[in-house]
Parts: sequence; structure tokens; C-alpha cells
Amino acid sequence: MHYWVGSHCLVTEGEKSNPRKTRSFFPLGVISVSDRLTIATEMVNNIPDKSWMLYLLEIFNMQDIALELNLICQFDGQDYFEAIFRGVNQYRFSQVLPIIGHTYNRQIFLDSQKQTIRYVLTDKDNGQYEIYDLSVKNVVGFNFRGSRQFTGIEWWNKMKNSPYPIKYEVEFSQLLFGLNDNSSDEYSTTFYPYSALLPNDDGSRTSYPVSMQNLKIKDDGCISYHITSGRCSSGMQYGC
Repeated sequence: MHYWVGSHCLVTEGEKSNPRKTRSFFPLGVISVSDRLTIATEMVNNIPDKSWMLYLLEIFNMQDIALELNLICQFDGQDYFEAIFRGVNQYRFSQVLPIIGHTYNRQIFLDSQKQTIRYVLTDKDNGQYEIYDLSVKNVVGFNFRGSRQFTGIEWWNKMKNSPYPIKYEVEFSQLLFGLNDNSSDEYSTTFYPYSALLPNDDGSRTSYPVSMQNLKIKDDGCISYHITSGRCSSGMQYGC
């Protein structure tokens, strides 16, 4: 069975007719998203046989095609980062590997000029980085603009109809979206922080074995939160 819990990332602004009222939305023209993932603590591996779980960085384009750069934890202890397109694993990062205590910058860039999706993974503690470019030239009419971004956890359980305890305690931070800031330069991008989170889950009405804590805006102006063991029934809501 397939489960997920977390939030959609949004921005807020005052309504023109009444600035005291705000609306929350996903910004137009997004060509890149990024976050930072810090692996704080390793837990007991409770992942059932032939199953896996994911710590997600996920953006959907205007056609609702999912692009992901995830930390994947498996039943056999082989944990790694993976670039995913349309739900299919495309590339396992072999140079940048998950290490307890390290922080990773993850970025997905929609490159309309080269007709590629660029996945960039950087270990902020040792400077190691790795890039994977996926050609989407064979995807007819592929739209290189984002429509929504999701942050959170996903489970695949091949043995039972339930999610299971997490493998790592982690911090998600620096949730950002990128906009082109120069019409004559496709690659010129400025990043901005999200200001709101809207809960989202699989709709199974289950109790998820995670706790989402310490949700706040850091000094850098970006949303951050911790995922640890516990219980929740929905994702996080903030600013909307």
C-alpha cells in the first residue's frame, strides 16, 4: 500500500480589495525548487520486507507530472538519493550518499532550452556535489513550469496495509522556489522562500507514525520543521 503525509508549499499576499485579508497560492512561472535536508538521527530500521520510504522534494509541472529528488530508505538498509520522473526511478546518486549529521541541498531545475530536468544534490558538510540531467525531449508538449510543490514523507508497504516507523529523524529547511529574473537569460534564477504550508495526505484517514515538530521561520526567512517519531493524522498548516 501507498501512503504519504506532508504539505503543499505556498506563498501569501494581501488581497487588493482588503489588505488585511490574505490569500495563499503557488506562484506562477516557477522553474526550480530546492530545500535542505539534515539527517539528524538514525532509528531502528522497521521497514517491512520488500518495502521502502521516501523523504520528499517533489514538484509537479503544469501537466501534473511529478519530478522528485528523494532520500530513499529501504528494507535492506541500502539508503540513497534518487532522481525520479513520473514515478519511475531514473538515477541513483552514487557520489553523494546519506550520512548521519550531514545537510544536503536538493534542487530540481526545469530547463526549457535544453529540454532537460536537472537534479542537483550537494553535501553541505564536505562540498561534494552530483548532477543528473534527464532529457524530456520525447515527452510531447512537456511544460517547463511548476504548478505545485510537496514536502513530506511517503511510504510503500508491500507486506501490510499501514505506514511504519520512520528510518531517520530529519530537519527540512530552506524551502525555496526559483523564478527567472531575466527574460533574455533562461538560466538566470532568483530564489524566494515559501511563507505558507497547506496540509496534504493520501486520504486514507490513517494515523501516521511521525511527528512534525518545531515548525517555524528561521533567521534566513525560510520555513523549517523536524520529522521525528510520534503520531499525526494530517500534514502541517502554517500561514494559511
